[in-house]
Amino acid sequence: MAACLRAALKWAPVALALTLAGAAFAQNIATQIYDATNRKWVDYTPQVAARYYRIHGQAPEEFQRQVVQFRTAEKPGTIIIDGDRHFLYLVLPDFQAIRYGIGVGREGFGWAGIVKVGRKQEWPTWTPPKEMIERDPESAKWANGMPGGPDNPLGARAMYLYEGNRDSIYRIHGTNQPWSIGLNISSGCIRMNNDDVTDLYSRVEVGAKVIVLMQGAALYKGV
Repeated sequence: MAACLRAALKWAPVALALTLAGAAFAQNIATQIYDATNRKWVDYTPQVAARYYRIHGQAPEEFQRQVVQFRTAEKPGTIIIDGDRHFLYLVLPDFQAIRYGIGVGREGFGWAGIVKVGRKQEWPTWTPPKEMIERDPESAKWANGMPGGPDNPLGARAMYLYEGNRDSIYRIHGTNQPWSIGLNISSGCIRMNNDDVTDLYSRVEVGAKVIVLMQGAALYKGV
């Protein structure tokens, strides 16, 4: 693998008309990056991502926070999540958005729908759900909650996603594994590096609309 990878994303076919009604499960599409030395696209796997982060100390440029042109009828303050391409957009006025890189649910843990930010928490406590404890007995030691801090899987900030007044169990949160941004690796929550989730947290109000796109509803760059 090349010492220096020129990061670029593989553009997936898209649908411009976005109609989301209720939750629906989604299958994630693997992201690829371009290996400039070997002149070929390679899957952005956890091994590739960890190596890239170890060399560069950050995720590829495409996953770094930036303001982009973004045409939508949604109000400023709305969050739109394109899990296929591992981007979270915060809608700004004048057809712009802040785009952040994210990690999303691995195969079988993808989802889609319209929810809202039900509450927010700085340095949140992490409590693994029963299903996670069954899958990973090591997590049982935190059944009563892991205190917030740099080693906590929820990272520096969490925004809890609600469907109506009910906690959906999904969150937008930070991570103690910043190399995992750009991957399908979580149990369905939306991961951001701690700097980005802190920035988003400061801009988003409780009650903000969150749209998680269905597979195939990814957005063209600049749309």
